[in-house]
Amino acid sequence: MSSLLSSLLGNKTQVKNLGSEDFESLMKQDENAVLLDVRTQMEHGQARIPNSALIDIASPTFQSEIDKLDKSKSYYVYCRSGNRSYHAARTMMQMGFENVYNLAPGIIGWHGETESDF
Repeated sequence: MSSLLSSLLGNKTQVKNLGSEDFESLMKQDENAVLLDVRTQMEHGQARIPNSALIDIASPTFQSEIDKLDKSKSYYVYCRSGNRSYHAARTMMQMGFENVYNLAPGIIGWHGETESDF
């Protein structure tokens, strides 16, 4: 039933989960790409993918911050293990964002470059 419903509704809330290689490759080819870290400030400081913006999904201002973003861009969302970013991506799609990609294994499964404040 849910697949029938999804096809009728155009799958508007279906998050695109990607592995590390596909996530990085697609992001590098996408001139509208915005990289979004939805972890805490502390986690972001410890290790992050370079050039990522931080909007903490646990923050009470998460939805209002997301609402300020340009819906015409493509968003590549990540967290530690892929769970918070999946929920953030779903929320974004429900808010009208169309191109949202989740790093399914999270930064712990990321094979690309990282940086930190330490």
